[in-house]
Amino acid sequence: MSEGQLVNDLNSRPWNRVAAAAGLVDGDGRMAPTIFAEMSVLAGRTGAVNLGQGAPDTPAPAAVREVAKRAIDDGVNQYAPGQGHPALLDAIAGHQQRFYGIDLDPASEILVTTGATEAIASTLLALIKPGDEVVIFEPFYDSYVAMIEMAGGVRRTVPMRAPDFSFGAADVRAAFSDRTAAVIVNNPHNPSGKVFSRDELTLIAGEAARVGAWIISDEVYEHLLFDGATHTPIATIPGAAERTVTISSAGKTFSVTGWKIGWLHAPAPITAAIRAVKQFLTYTSGAPFQPAIAEALSFSDDFFIGEAESLARRRDLLATGLAENAGVDVVTPSAGYFVIADVSSVTSDDALTFCRGLPARCGVVAVPVMALCTPGDEVAERMRALVRFAFCKRTSALESAVSRLKEL
Repeated sequence: MSEGQLVNDLNSRPWNRVAAAAGLVDGDGRMAPTIFAEMSVLAGRTGAVNLGQGAPDTPAPAAVREVAKRAIDDGVNQYAPGQGHPALLDAIAGHQQRFYGIDLDPASEILVTTGATEAIASTLLALIKPGDEVVIFEPFYDSYVAMIEMAGGVRRTVPMRAPDFSFGAADVRAAFSDRTAAVIVNNPHNPSGKVFSRDELTLIAGEAARVGAWIISDEVYEHLLFDGATHTPIATIPGAAERTVTISSAGKTFSVTGWKIGWLHAPAPITAAIRAVKQFLTYTSGAPFQPAIAEALSFSDDFFIGEAESLARRRDLLATGLAENAGVDVVTPSAGYFVIADVSSVTSDDALTFCRGLPARCGVVAVPVMALCTPGDEVAERMRALVRFAFCKRTSALESAVSRLKEL
């Protein structure tokens, strides 16, 4: 088989359909890197400050690291139980009761996963059959699209509108139909930092109930809230818990994204169905890290408040620098890791072209919001001048980036 025949054969496989749906196939039909991989390569090549990927460069809490090191030294290096380490299952149940008043049975309603991404994948593969429609909010976290496609689903999007990333009730209702099997709610939202209001969550839960759809709630930024914002899990909306899979992880809250410790909870029959899928993906992972995260979830309120306050200071440093040094309009987030800037005042290029040139131009890497939209659609066009900058970095890195942005 020639190289050309081999490429054509590979491109005909189902995974390539998934890649195409996720915008990872170039104009010649070849696999292209994700926008995050592309920008990270640019950062390495140019020595730019990488504000593209939401990976913190601050250390994990010392107490958490010590528990993990002790677990390794004590021999906790083989497979953890498939459902999760008992201490972590108990800690997740305690966390949900403590912060949200949600009562869970650790033995049947919680599943530890290899990060929130695997939780999303396992849930969609368990609950979606080919042809089912899945509602997502656009712009969206990129794995949603790929996993909907892998499950054989069809995505339907609710457009969000900058600068506040609001959405209309009519758009939500229009996205749901008798073909809708699930809706994915990312709250707090990536990339915008929007925190969904209780009224918005009630609307979504009502539509899901009306058509009999599952609710998949990605809440990984739940503790990274600013300016008095409050996180409301959609499972606490009356009537929603029975159809909701709630997903979160340790990576963002505790600066351990590389540990890949995530979890989900749902009514026992749903959790069992998801566990049946998960056991054939990773089965289990992160054995010495699971007791460490159990320890982390027991930290006092002061820890969670302090982490959010530290991030808020770094958010303000970057947002002020973008506005004053780069002369761009900034959307100040209510949660999460990211500031969004409208760069139309400094370039006529779209955000993708702008971001590809930014490392060479001033030594900073960022991500275009349009890369988190359906290529070529109306939302992507409305987001064509918006750029996402991560502020989950050391203050010194942000100060360096702010100084470099004067080149704009």
